[in-house]
Amino acid sequence: MIRIGIIGDIGSGKTYVANSFGYPVFNADKEVETIYKKNYQCFRKLKKKFPKFIKSFPISKSEIANIIFFKKNNLRLVGKIVHPYVNKKLQIFLKKNNSKNVVLDIPLILENKIKIKKLIFIFIDSKKKDIKNVLNKRKNFNKKLYLIIKKNQLPLSFKKKKSDFIIKNEFNKIKIKKKVKFLKNKFKKL
Repeated sequence: MIRIGIIGDIGSGKTYVANSFGYPVFNADKEVETIYKKNYQCFRKLKKKFPKFIKSFPISKSEIANIIFFKKNNLRLVGKIVHPYVNKKLQIFLKKNNSKNVVLDIPLILENKIKIKKLIFIFIDSKKKDIKNVLNKRKNFNKKLYLIIKKNQLPLSFKKKKSDFIIKNEFNKIKIKKKVKFLKNKFKKL
């Protein structure tokens, strides 16, 4: 059983690469979205902490964005409330897929010091201009929010050094599939 942690910059193609392996994928961003929509307990905690911003259930992304815009440190406070729920979902995912190869698409895996045995880190390395193009195509992309989030992340150079492998993403599906196939073959030898 192999556990792969995908790391890299926002918009670098982490989710695409994660899904390219064909293994079960834990996507932390999707889990957060689900928590905002369906977890009433999380809603109550966020409403208690940020009553001026959280109005009704389900929680909207704009409410969370307004919390962060109001005070940059609020990003960390929101994370303290939300991340335990994400971690619980992660543990369920790992238990369910205990004997399978899995991919963990958790953007803040290093920042949150998530400890998982035998985790192989793959850094997705993309050019800044390519990332900028990808982000500008995203629906509801907010540059101000992006910059706040970036400032709260570890430097890419640190993430790159922590990685066991690097995939150069040129946003070419054929090249990514070849690189993923190469790594899957390499993992069979581990």
